[in-house]
Amino acid sequence: MPGVADFIGFAGLSVPRFEAHFTPCVEIGWRLAYNFWGFGYAAEAASAALEFGFQEIGLEEIVSFTTSKNRRSRRVMERLGMKRSEEDDFLHPLLEESHPLRAHVLYRITRPDP
Repeated sequence: MPGVADFIGFAGLSVPRFEAHFTPCVEIGWRLAYNFWGFGYAAEAASAALEFGFQEIGLEEIVSFTTSKNRRSRRVMERLGMKRSEEDDFLHPLLEESHPLRAHVLYRITRPDP
């Protein structure tokens, strides 16, 4: 079990630094140390970031993306209520054409009605 003072990673909102069919946008993302996977921390932190983005900042939409092979992050996105449309899938422009993780999926969520 992780220790009290261990750094587990981060989650939050950011603006992607590349151009794609869905930019400009605000992205929600997370990176956790492997020892902390499977405890629900990513979903809990991301949920708080979504709430902040919609309620405090007033964003209308937040996106999230990952390599198509990253099933764990995709499940977190789905647990958050984010939806994927295959038409939004893209090849990450900052990765070389031959890179095995270049194929990405995009998930979106819009601000809930009050």
